[in-house]
Amino acid sequence: MEKSYYDPKDLAKFGNIAEFQPLLASKFFDYYGEVFKEGALTEREKALIALAVAHAVQCPYCIDAYTTGSLEKGADEAQMMEAIHVAAAIKGGAALVHGVQMMNKVKEVMM
Repeated sequence: MEKSYYDPKDLAKFGNIAEFQPLLASKFFDYYGEVFKEGALTEREKALIALAVAHAVQCPYCIDAYTTGSLEKGADEAQMMEAIHVAAAIKGGAALVHGVQMMNKVKEVMM
């Protein structure tokens, strides 16, 4: 198999970002931990949102982490795929709605 730019083993090294900037890393990880605690949303719902966002931003490390996290929090395959479809629909819609900007510019130039 061809070597990928993204090495799955690097996900385990995420905490190493503190090496070059401990204070900011600490603040980030404290915040991150708080965000994913149960609140108005369940931990499962937050994991599914994170999985969808991971696909929208195309982060392979995040996809691995939140696929595992979603399963650990009780999500099933259908819920996970539906979350990904929501992200795809939003991302696709966001691209298409910018067509209005293009249409406005065409009308401006053609006038």
